[in-house]
Amino acid sequence: MSESIGIIVLAAGQGSRFRQVAGADKDKLLADCTGRDGAVRSVIEQVLVNLPASRGRRVLVTTEDRPQVIRMAQAYGFEIVLIESAGMGDSIAAGVTACPELDGWLIVLGDMPFIQPSSIDQVLTGIADDCVSVPVHEGKFGHPVGFGRRFGPGLMALSGDHGAKPLFAQGRVVEVVVDDPGVLWDVDVPEKLIFK
Repeated sequence: MSESIGIIVLAAGQGSRFRQVAGADKDKLLADCTGRDGAVRSVIEQVLVNLPASRGRRVLVTTEDRPQVIRMAQAYGFEIVLIESAGMGDSIAAGVTACPELDGWLIVLGDMPFIQPSSIDQVLTGIADDCVSVPVHEGKFGHPVGFGRRFGPGLMALSGDHGAKPLFAQGRVVEVVVDDPGVLWDVDVPEKLIFK
């Protein structure tokens, strides 16, 4: 794997399911949760802490109405890309467009705070020009997902709320088997803030 990898954190989604339960003013990215290391941090900070600091460009895609998320990401050395849409496809496209010259991109969801750093490293290692690197736990595809350089145009063409899964058919899929339920655990409702 090349060291020229963009780590792209998607943090633009509005978390409507979370807000329906917790309250309209509650941003799940700022909710406190206890990480697998035992430290209490916000969801987005747990995600940022778990990412390698020394690998490639670091970009966080979000909306301008999240100043706390922006400040947190900047404190961890991330470039900020602001978008108006909350769609996953728009977020991926904006993140990759911010660093199109790279050899690959790791797409990280901002609401998945329980992924072990070792799982992230394994997915990064699986990135190659013509392949998608995806963690697999108990037979299920998880996150984050790595895309090689060949997928750049397809990633930049995504839009709306459609993610990158259709691109899997355009190359080789490297299944990275991990013993890490965190790769499947997203905080979509408040009870998911507690990892079991």
